[in-house]
Amino acid sequence: MAALARLQARLSGLREEYFRRKRSADEDRKIEYKAAVKIQSWFRGCRVRAYLRYLNRMVVFIQKWWRGYRSRRYFRKMVETAYFIMKMNFYNEMAVRIQKRWRGYYVRKYIHNYHALKKYLEAVSVNNEIVRNELQEYAEMKENEKKRKDLEQKEKEKKYQARKMHYLLSTEQIAGVYNSPFRKSPDPMELLLRKSKPLSHRRQQICPRPPTFSMPQALPPIGRQKPQGPFRDTAEVLQQRYKPVEPTLQVAASINSLLEKAREEMKWEEWRNRIHDNEFLPFSSYHKNEKYNPSIHRSGKYGQETYGVKHFREVQPKKWVADKDFQTVLPSIVLFEKFGKTYSRAGQIV
Repeated sequence: MAALARLQARLSGLREEYFRRKRSADEDRKIEYKAAVKIQSWFRGCRVRAYLRYLNRMVVFIQKWWRGYRSRRYFRKMVETAYFIMKMNFYNEMAVRIQKRWRGYYVRKYIHNYHALKKYLEAVSVNNEIVRNELQEYAEMKENEKKRKDLEQKEKEKKYQARKMHYLLSTEQIAGVYNSPFRKSPDPMELLLRKSKPLSHRRQQICPRPPTFSMPQALPPIGRQKPQGPFRDTAEVLQQRYKPVEPTLQVAASINSLLEKAREEMKWEEWRNRIHDNEFLPFSSYHKNEKYNPSIHRSGKYGQETYGVKHFREVQPKKWVADKDFQTVLPSIVLFEKFGKTYSRAGQIV
């Protein structure tokens, strides 16, 4: 009984000791579990990393051998192509050299024979000399003929002038202009004046004829005139009656022609003065967050606004940067202070 009593007395302490040890065992178990998880994760990480390093080495090894094989195959093909090109160039050069020698020999022997060409050039030079001499003789002949014609023209003009100035011929009492008494022999013009005949400038007077009165001609017979009225031909009357009607300008032109023409002109005018309605977005990063404000004429909700809705002195508080209005440092202009007080917006005196 005494032992049972001692056990009952120690029962509350045993219960506390049991729960304390259980709690400590749970805490130790959690710590050991976390440590085991950490050790397992570290080990598994090391094993996976080692396996990944092994895979990377194998991949690099495979890629190295494959790329080397491809490079060697490409280089081999490139060498074969370069050797083939070099061989073809050599063959072409040798073929060109052989063709050059053969064509030169063939042309010199059969086509452009030196001796035959020399004889031909000699014959051409002789022929050119003959033609040159003939052309020189022809030019001299033409020159002489031209000089002869010029002399004849001058002689003719001189004779004509002598006939016109025949009144300057000297007489026995008075010496002429060209026959000065101080000269030993008369002037050649004086001799020409003596040989020439005077040129008469008087026109022959035509005697006026007496006026002759012509007899009146007889009127044509009535049968030759075109018949008029009921005497006209029936076919001609029918042709004139059933002639197609020629519409006037008002009937020929369309009623809507002017309207269509005006619409066409308005269309062309709109096409010439067309405005780009797409919104402009600046490309700079400084204005990236700022929205572009279009012009007054295109910023309306329902299209283009009427001119004069917004004014340069209109106040827009929504666009202000600060809460206060802009304050000027210099005194304002007197003319702008009277705006809206002395004159209206339409420019008329109130």
